[in-house]
Order: sequence, then C-alpha cells, then structure tokens
Amino acid sequence: MKFLIVGLGNIGSEYEDTRHNIGFNILNQLSADLDAPFQLERLAHVSSATYKGKKLTLIKPTTYMNLSGKAVQYWLQKLDVPAENMLVVLDDLALDFGTQRLRPSGSAGGHNGLKNIDSILEHNNYPRLRLGIGDNFRKGQQVDYVLGKWTKKELEILPDIITKAADTVKSFASIGLQLTMTAFNKKV
Repeated sequence: MKFLIVGLGNIGSEYEDTRHNIGFNILNQLSADLDAPFQLERLAHVSSATYKGKKLTLIKPTTYMNLSGKAVQYWLQKLDVPAENMLVVLDDLALDFGTQRLRPSGSAGGHNGLKNIDSILEHNNYPRLRLGIGDNFRKGQQVDYVLGKWTKKELEILPDIITKAADTVKSFASIGLQLTMTAFNKKV
C-alpha cells in the first residue's frame, strides 16, 4: 500500500524555522526517523521509505505554499496514490499552539496552501493533519506572525510537538485514519 505525505511550507532560508513551515519540520523529522534523506526532484524535495510494510513518499513542495497544489497533483498522479492515502501536514492559526487535529477531509479554513490544493484537485476529500500555531498577534499582523520565528517558550515545546506529529503520520500509514484520530487528536 502506498502513501503520499505532503508537508506544507516555503522554500528558502528566510522561511526556515517559521510557524508556516511546521509541515516541513515534521517531514524532516520523519525523514530522520525513517533514515530516508530528501532528494530534489520535480516540484518537490522527495523522500521514500517503507514503514511497517507500507510505502511512504514524503514531499516538501518547492512551489511555495500558495502553489502547493501543482506539486501535490503531480506526485499523486506519478505515484498513483488515491487521495485517501495522501496526508497533508500544515500549520493552523485557529488551533492553540501544541494542538493537532487529524481529519479525513474539510475546508481550507483560510489556509492558502490548502486552497490551492483544493482548487487544483477540484475537491477537498483528502486527510489533513493541522498543527496549531496559535493566534497571538495583533490585528493586521497575521502574515508577520505566520511567517515569524518561534518564541523561546515555543521552541522549548516544539520538539515534542514535532515528534508527536511524526508519530501521528506513521500511525496514519500503519493503522489507518480512524484509529489514529482517536489516539492522537489531543493537545501535547
């Protein structure tokens, strides 16, 4: 059985370690856990591994967040992975920092990366793992907050959040969506 795991983020050193790139951070953790380094391929940095008999392909699109759908569509088609076996990992302003929510489908909720994926795939029927980054910003400062670096206090907790999210992805691939939702949809 094949799975496509998509971490959303922006390429470039100016975006490293920003809240918006938590999807990339989680895929980096998975890559390390599975001893499967990334290679630059078409539209994405790609890593392939086998976990508990399942073939996982991890992608970090190089198309920037707002154009993620192009890479997602290409890799879904290339690998012939059904949409229900794709998991998109992303940041979410509407969730408290440290909270994660795994869902079988849903709206983009204002997230431009998901909006683009939904538009290009022409549906939103694919699982997504949302990681809460909180909403501790003043009116009009949303972009600065999302593209901002983590605070010292957040950085102390972030490794546990990333580890838990990587474990959630591995669980999704090994025991399925429903059991994983029951086990992992809790605050760290």
